[in-house]
Amino acid sequence: MKDILKDRPNVLPFLPLLYVGWADHAMMPAEVQLIHRRMKEMDWLSDDERELILDWSNPANPPSPELMGSWVELIREAAERMDTQSRQSLAELSLKMAEQSANGAANWDTEEARSAMGDIESALGYVSLKDYRNILSDDQRKRIAELDEEPCFDSAAMSKLLDGEYADIKNRVRQLFAQPDFQLRIIKNKEIYREQTLKWTKLMAAEGLGAISYPKANGGEDDITQYASVFEIMGYHDISLAIKFGVQFGLFGGSILGLGTQKHFDKYLTDVGSADLLGCFAMTETGHGSNVRQLETTATYDRAQDEFVIHTPHEGAGKEYIGNALHGEMASVFAQLITNDEEHGVHAFLVPLRDKKGDLLPGVRVEDCGYKLGLNGVDNGRIWFNQVRVPRENLLNRFGDVDGQGNYDSSIGSVSRRFFTMLGTLVGGRVCVPMAGLSAAKKGLTIAIKHSLKRRQFGPENEAETLLLDYPSHQRRLMPLLANAYALDAAHKYLLQRFAKRTEEDMREVETLAAALKSYSTWNTTHTLQECREACGGKGYLAENQFADLKADTDIFATFEGDNTVLMQLVSKGLLTELKEEFENTNFWGLFKTFSKQFADSVSPFNDSGNTEEEHLLDTGFHLETFKRRERAMVMELGQNIRRLTKMGMAGYDAFIRNQTNMIALGHAYAERIVLEQFAQFIQDCDDLELQSILKKLCDLYALSHIEKHKGWYLEKGYMKGDKTEAVTQMVDRLCGEIRSDASCLVASFNIPPHLLVAPIAL
Repeated sequence: MKDILKDRPNVLPFLPLLYVGWADHAMMPAEVQLIHRRMKEMDWLSDDERELILDWSNPANPPSPELMGSWVELIREAAERMDTQSRQSLAELSLKMAEQSANGAANWDTEEARSAMGDIESALGYVSLKDYRNILSDDQRKRIAELDEEPCFDSAAMSKLLDGEYADIKNRVRQLFAQPDFQLRIIKNKEIYREQTLKWTKLMAAEGLGAISYPKANGGEDDITQYASVFEIMGYHDISLAIKFGVQFGLFGGSILGLGTQKHFDKYLTDVGSADLLGCFAMTETGHGSNVRQLETTATYDRAQDEFVIHTPHEGAGKEYIGNALHGEMASVFAQLITNDEEHGVHAFLVPLRDKKGDLLPGVRVEDCGYKLGLNGVDNGRIWFNQVRVPRENLLNRFGDVDGQGNYDSSIGSVSRRFFTMLGTLVGGRVCVPMAGLSAAKKGLTIAIKHSLKRRQFGPENEAETLLLDYPSHQRRLMPLLANAYALDAAHKYLLQRFAKRTEEDMREVETLAAALKSYSTWNTTHTLQECREACGGKGYLAENQFADLKADTDIFATFEGDNTVLMQLVSKGLLTELKEEFENTNFWGLFKTFSKQFADSVSPFNDSGNTEEEHLLDTGFHLETFKRRERAMVMELGQNIRRLTKMGMAGYDAFIRNQTNMIALGHAYAERIVLEQFAQFIQDCDDLELQSILKKLCDLYALSHIEKHKGWYLEKGYMKGDKTEAVTQMVDRLCGEIRSDASCLVASFNIPPHLLVAPIAL
């Protein structure tokens, strides 16, 4: 080999790149093209040198094992002279080999040459030298492993960026949870656990945190964003506490604030915020869980007594899964309002359940739901009412009122519009619940990644075993989920701001956003925690390591505050409504055909169906365009399908049912696009260049891992060719490897206090 290279010394720097390119996978056409293009810019290469490099990088003529073995001998000689006091790249190893060339050393010691070799390394994908330990000495391997565990960026600065303008309230809650009264412990008895959760709830109320979203006149700060921030941090502590807190102050208190009027605020809100009046939110019924509009509980006005009679007509109409049912003194009960023999749709009524001694009032029956899969610190129960009478003033009358004569009046004439307006005031739960769920996912990721950075398993003979996170399969399991967590954090910030500043004009859009992100994010929490548990092996199955509670307590997030599958269908219906309004006066069929042709032709400056260049694959513009086109195509196709079926005479309901799976897929596509857009905007708004660079990698991984997930769809639609989807997969592998080096700092940036991260495998 040395004889071959004697007259071709400038080939030496290419050997590490060629070796890795062939050792990792067969050379891709795009990689070879880049090598050739960059090589042409190096005017110091002789014709013989160019010819040899071309021959050794020819995909049609892979090098023999013997040839690659001779490359390794030469590479190892250069590697032994490398400085391992800092992280070294493959390109730097290549340039180190240039020093063996007396004639070419000066040519290689330039910015242009370094840039060229760096580009080639990037095209080959992420390479950690420790993955090619056979070219390193024992001391070098040890030092490189040590370097990987050193802090890679300022995690405190990233924490500050993530907490944003709510850092003060979030840190206040973190500090509160450090107090002995909030010490985490495993409680298996539900009665003891419920009393502990109630105690915690009252302690938080005493700190003024429960009333924080209420008007100042009622002990609050009139700030829903601070309330949501408190709820977010509770996801790091105990999810039962988060849910009981949410039921008491968000649902019960929120129903009074959102559906009531000043008389209700003055009479109840201060006591609700201080937890002196415990309440529950009685909407869901056994027979009509998600179908709120068809609830069967009735509230019939008795003109003679000036009272409403709250009644459960049969056993199956009982209120189901009601949080705070065993502790609650009062409930916001959703029932069909009937006056003068006329129904006016679902309204909310304040109905006392217990006296101050805790005894149930006449006509009220409550049963304990018993032990559940999780959240056993929350006292869920079933409630039935038998001719329970409440004063007329107990009707929460913001959107509909009844006078003493039984006359109904509402500023919203349409029963349907009034119903959806009423539900719209309760969207806050869909904003807050996934934020706590994301915190649980972040906690799971922190435990799993910390574990994988100290747990070793298998390895080369006579060497230390390999860290779990150094296995590409482990990186593939956890790094995309870490990217998801950061991306969803940005999306939730956006949703919270939109919700806080909502107007009547944009309320429908906010509701669609909330439904999509609640579903998408809570499903992500479930998937993340399962993957993290598995990544911790048997240790992850032990209750002390917290996955048992994290998984069990958040699993229900996919069901309450709106069943995710139902919500995704509502998202799709909202998108179809927007499409219909957008093209109200156009030929829908003609429009669809035009769009379909444009999509198939892939006419876009951001997309080339066969482009595998790194610059293109990491272009946020390409990512956004790809996500938008997929969503747009899906909504157009769904609209076409439903229109076709209805024109054939099928009822609208049946047409939607036939397209139910497509509607759910569209909801996912919409959510994915929103998350990517907001993550990209969050990065653009970041003025710290170091953090911006790290976040950009996470954004790239989020985008490309989702493109990879849907590559079958892109291939079917002709939007991408096989070479491109293969290149996307390789880029995902590379990004997982790169982000692995930052993983420790990235989870540290979540700023989960040590007293809340008590899993032994994370210590």
